Amino acid sequence: MNYDIPESVSQRGDGAYDEENRRIQEVSNELQRLCQLHEEESGDGQRNGTRFEIEQRVAEQYAKEHGIWIPMDNVFDLGTPGPSGNENDTYVAKDTIYKVNNLLNSGGICKLLDKILLHNLIFPNTAYKLHGFTGYDGRTIMPVLEQERICESQPATQIMIDTYMAALGFERDGETGRFKGESYRVWDVVPRNVLVDKDGDMYVIDAEIARKQ
Repeated sequence: MNYDIPESVSQRGDGAYDEENRRIQEVSNELQRLCQLHEEESGDGQRNGTRFEIEQRVAEQYAKEHGIWIPMDNVFDLGTPGPSGNENDTYVAKDTIYKVNNLLNSGGICKLLDKILLHNLIFPNTAYKLHGFTGYDGRTIMPVLEQERICESQPATQIMIDTYMAALGFERDGETGRFKGESYRVWDVVPRNVLVDKDGDMYVIDAEIARKQ
């Protein structure tokens, strides 16, 4: 994956940050490889399930083989249950928020991981880590994402958000919370998804991102 962003986005020079992005990309690549191998061996993708179902099974196998499987009954050990949205159940620890993503909006695990990589590139100060996978054996498998908790903060105003996005090299694109840059479109960048701390620093904790066609 190309990690060069043409917009004027401030990038971290942090080795751990770069390593985690490479790890997420490697997981995505391996899941795609395993899905393709499964489909080639079956000779009929529908006979053994849809692509989404195949991806679920290979992700479960991968997670268990690599020690990143979290049984669903152990999810509450991550932290105190926090607010839940359309696609994430959250669990709050001292310095971390864990998000169990149900894949309703992403269309699959690999597509979600691709979105996470884009988020990490554009908004590195709220970068996600892939903590693992959870679910019930043989059923729906959900990625567990990890994000640093932003303490002593509040929702940013839309004016603050527009100014911040402009500083990152994005311009407004029609509806409130939609922006475009040279290579990417970003939307749903609205107060419920953006925090500002007591020092005025901005944190986009969630957003929809896509490469421009």
